[in-house]
Amino acid sequence: MSPSTMFAQDSASRGSLQPAGLLDALHDALVSERRLLDDLIAQMRRQRAAVGTDDIQGVDDSTFATHRILATLGQARQRRRQLNVLLGGTEEMTLREVEDLLGDLVDDRFRDARQRLQQAADLLTREVGMNRRLLREALTSTDQHVRTLVGAPTAPSTYATEGAGPTGTGAPRGVLVNRTV
Repeated sequence: MSPSTMFAQDSASRGSLQPAGLLDALHDALVSERRLLDDLIAQMRRQRAAVGTDDIQGVDDSTFATHRILATLGQARQRRRQLNVLLGGTEEMTLREVEDLLGDLVDDRFRDARQRLQQAADLLTREVGMNRRLLREALTSTDQHVRTLVGAPTAPSTYATEGAGPTGTGAPRGVLVNRTV
């Protein structure tokens, strides 16, 4: 039995749920998720700009906005999981699996929404990676700056490993003692 035939039989048992209505709802869910990912991308860029200008309030604001968007994105993904179940699949179906399940019912609008969502997810992954590197570098730079200001060693103090000793300055040991005698 083909996936589209299976879908058509299942849709009759769902009562008021029509395949076109489910496809519209799924398309809307994909578009909503993509918009949220676009918002996250914009927040990552704002955060990077704020770190670059030492704008602590800007970093804090972008972090707060990111948390809000992530909460909304979680709700949007839950909506899509519910639609996956209504379509006759499981909650954790990938969009490719949904497309395979729907077969001939999938239109270009769905394929375009799926592709745009995937592109936004890929771009967000790159943006998050850039922010992680930038924040790590900013923390390292700040740590070194603070150590310089307080006169602390530039490297954290640890016990020397066996066989490693302090490097010599080139002056013979005990020179001061020998000169005072």
